[in-house]
Amino acid sequence: MEQQSTSLARIGAIETGVERTGTTGVGEDLAVLAPAAAAALNLLADAVRRGGVDHDDIVQALKAAGVHEAFAGVFDAASERVMDAADDPYDVDVRLHADNLSGAAGDVRRAFQWL
Repeated sequence: MEQQSTSLARIGAIETGVERTGTTGVGEDLAVLAPAAAAALNLLADAVRRGGVDHDDIVQALKAAGVHEAFAGVFDAASERVMDAADDPYDVDVRLHADNLSGAAGDVRRAFQWL
């Protein structure tokens, strides 16, 4: 019988396609960090799948780590950036995009309240 390890891996660095190809330009930080953040979330999902804990333990660990606040913070930051970059802060289309991003942040926070 094959024994499966229950240990978590320690990741020292995540290299993205942008780093491998040396691509630079506008949004460089976002182009590098967004894939790294997605990879970190995928590692977290894998750890949850492999772990032998119940629902309450998983939810409490995610809440204690502030995963929901970090994820919601991404949407909040995007909403602020959309409004900061707007030529006309009263442009309905721009405000709609910013409001949708802000609403997504609220949805993430509310989802954790109900868990």
